[in-house]
Amino acid sequence: MPYKKPQIEKIYYTIGEVAEMFNVNTSHIRYWEKEFDVLKPFKNKKGNRLFTKEDLEQLKLIHHLVKEKGLTIKGAKQKLKDNKEDHELVDRLKSIRQQLIDIRDELD
Repeated sequence: MPYKKPQIEKIYYTIGEVAEMFNVNTSHIRYWEKEFDVLKPFKNKKGNRLFTKEDLEQLKLIHHLVKEKGLTIKGAKQKLKDNKEDHELVDRLKSIRQQLIDIRDELD
């Protein structure tokens, strides 16, 4: 199993904990952070990276694309960009649908 779900749900996870969850070196996590702008871990005063659950979800997707599907970093970036555009389109269509429903209700 490539991703180990954490035993205890926390607000922040250290880079060591995250690397262990994904069975990769901490250098992988730092590299992915540099390459993928969706990863923005909080850094404390010492500069230690602290990852949230949202960061873990993004890392899970990146790990899946790069390690399991075998995409290059460039390919994974494109896939993430496409997914973001798809989500934005769906959100926009939902908004338009709601506006049409509101107009219909006002006409009734």
